[in-house]
Amino acid sequence: MSAPLRSATLHLPDETATEDLARRLAPLVSGQHGPAGGHIHLRGDLGAGKTAFTRALLRACGIAGRIKSPSYALLESYKVSNLYFYHFDFYRFSDSREWLDAGFRDLLRDDAVVLIEWPERAEGLLPPPDLLISLAYAGQGRDATLSAYTPRGQTWLNAIVPPPLAAPSPRKAPPGAA
Repeated sequence: MSAPLRSATLHLPDETATEDLARRLAPLVSGQHGPAGGHIHLRGDLGAGKTAFTRALLRACGIAGRIKSPSYALLESYKVSNLYFYHFDFYRFSDSREWLDAGFRDLLRDDAVVLIEWPERAEGLLPPPDLLISLAYAGQGRDATLSAYTPRGQTWLNAIVPPPLAAPSPRKAPPGAA
């Protein structure tokens, strides 16, 4: 995967903070602030919060009812209004081509929200995500590194974590000042 356009790391002290991050992203992917859709990849060890983040995002986008982990089914799909959500879990893949053999390529639409847990299991065959969220244990909580790989992802990242302000340029002393 090419280098990200921009990255930021946030400390999430608990699951509530992870859910809050998902709720902040929800209006951006669901079309409330720009075009709906986009691709989000989620990386992290088992139990790092990938599915908790995804559930919170789907809930905040209006998915009602049970939200199951696609660990065994590989895919769970949802629809709110005219927007499709596809939640993939590639953990069980042993060969990077298995997701192609399963026929999933057709679901990687730009006008749908595509969430992929364990994208590294299909590395090299997936298009770059708009946003990669890497979750890692950090003390009592976890760190979430958000990396934007497309202009859409950079827009999302800038909305969630505004870019740092440029340092003010040093002022020149007026002539004759000491």
